Amino acid sequence: MTATNTAWVAGVRPPLALIGIGALAMVVLEALNPEYDPVGETISRYVHGTAGWLLPASLLAVGAASAVLTVRIGTGARRAGRAALAVWTVGILVAALFPADPPGEWGRPSPSELVHGNAAFLAFAALPTAAVLLRRALADRRPGLRTSLSVLTAASVTATAALAVFLVDVMHGGPSLGAAGAPTLVGLVERLVIAADFGWIALAAAAVGSRQKQGRERRA
Repeated sequence: MTATNTAWVAGVRPPLALIGIGALAMVVLEALNPEYDPVGETISRYVHGTAGWLLPASLLAVGAASAVLTVRIGTGARRAGRAALAVWTVGILVAALFPADPPGEWGRPSPSELVHGNAAFLAFAALPTAAVLLRRALADRRPGLRTSLSVLTAASVTATAALAVFLVDVMHGGPSLGAAGAPTLVGLVERLVIAADFGWIALAAAAVGSRQKQGRERRA
């Protein structure tokens, strides 16, 4: 491996490792809490279950990776996209620090729940916005990721729109969207949003690392 490749790997590895840790923590949390319904219950409620500390740990890890990405993406990307990425980063870090209420307590949220919910909502809205605005710049930096970035951007936008519908439904006394009183899908859709968002952050980190490598090669 050349010195340039070694430097690029060293630059990309930390944020990708943090995202991997965050994703793994989410998977372990699901496995340790089979009593929760992953289809109808948001994962934020798992903070009150077995090894609930894994949830804020996961969010903090991905938030840290997002902060690194926000700094490294540089001024070559669109300013509005970088601002949206910063909102996602702050939102996910704040959501990590303020736990959600226990399951079933949608009607009278605590102050911590209000902070957590609003921060998470802003983060979920900001990430697909950043993905749309930054997709072209990131794809230009690493053309091999163009298709993957496009797919995850579309997935993030679509899943986030669906999540907004289900959240409004639940907070207004739902579920009312299912036939014959079928349970809400808010938990399942939230997990799809998280998977798409985490995946997009990982690809963006790889694309930014590629740009750093190319810059070193041009200077060599």
